[in-house]
Amino acid sequence: MADKDPIRVGILYSETGVTSTIGLSQLQGALLAIEEINEAGGVDGREIVAMRYDPQSNPARYAQLAEQLIVQDRVNVIFGCYMSSSRKAVIPVIEKWNKLLFYPTLYEGFEYSGNVIYTGAAPNQNSVQLAEFMTTNFGSRVYLIGSDYIYPYESNRIMGELVMQRPGSEKLGERYVALDATEKDYRAIMDDIRHKRPDFIFSTVVGDSTASLYRAYAEAGFDPKTMPISSLTTSEAEISQMGPGVATGHFTAAPYFQSIDSAANRRCLARLRERFGDGCVPNLCWEASYFQMHIFANAFRQSGSDGIAEILPHILGSEFDAPQGRVKIDPANHHTCLYPRIGRVDAHGQFTIVRQATRAVYPDPYLVTHSLGDWTARLDTLEL
Repeated sequence: MADKDPIRVGILYSETGVTSTIGLSQLQGALLAIEEINEAGGVDGREIVAMRYDPQSNPARYAQLAEQLIVQDRVNVIFGCYMSSSRKAVIPVIEKWNKLLFYPTLYEGFEYSGNVIYTGAAPNQNSVQLAEFMTTNFGSRVYLIGSDYIYPYESNRIMGELVMQRPGSEKLGERYVALDATEKDYRAIMDDIRHKRPDFIFSTVVGDSTASLYRAYAEAGFDPKTMPISSLTTSEAEISQMGPGVATGHFTAAPYFQSIDSAANRRCLARLRERFGDGCVPNLCWEASYFQMHIFANAFRQSGSDGIAEILPHILGSEFDAPQGRVKIDPANHHTCLYPRIGRVDAHGQFTIVRQATRAVYPDPYLVTHSLGDWTARLDTLEL
């Protein structure tokens, strides 16, 4: 007789703490996908059940709960983590028990684990494109600001190296703030920026302190038409915390924006809002959390098991029509083929897409043979 027991999966997204705005959106992406799968008959008639805990934006708690999910709840696959510090806390646990982690967040690259599927952007799918765009349109003198943990340090290193390849390049400053930084923590940085006058600012600030950075910029009276903030980590979720107009004119590079004009994206957003209401803030991490659950379910249907030895061959090389486009898990490095885009924030807190890839860009997490790929302009001119 066929097994009809529920399929239990682990869910670790922060519902509280400094990264809870993104964490809640990731959780909604996972739960929406689970509902879609179950309403369509589950996985060969088996329901997916989420074993869900709140890591509270604390890397040590992520590791503790990952162990609990594996040992006590007996799950084989965990979906979770936002900050790189939480991923790096969970990976030793996953590897010790030979389980699988789906990680739906952009990150700094230069990592591979046979126990991780990386569905967020690697540096060649966002940093490379953003560096080219900003230096071409604004200049090569950059000021770097980040939160004080591993991802911003590594991402700023990569961005600095990319920018320094351009003529007339100069790194004018590199500053780091606490994860709970407020506007007053940025005032001295804004004074330094006023003195040094970079062509653009690159932000790797994450969580609640992102809103404080953009408010401090606005209070300083700077103009995004001449010295914008560019970021990989400022999404619709963070902009929703800032207040009207605060982020208008600034730039973000990501594979996904709510404003993608496709039937698949519109349908997915409609289902999300029907389920969670208009207060949800879909973003690049929400989208990756959503599509990776479908990739898992499709692979389970083929393998009949979520044991890593059985399911992994069916995950690697698999494809799915995600809201951003048709994505594919690269079997060589466990990362995902994605569609880089650059968006400029409009007055409503959404992104006008000003550049986008015309084909999926293969992940190159070690930046060995990266290229810009095929680009097309959404606008004839940027009207800067």
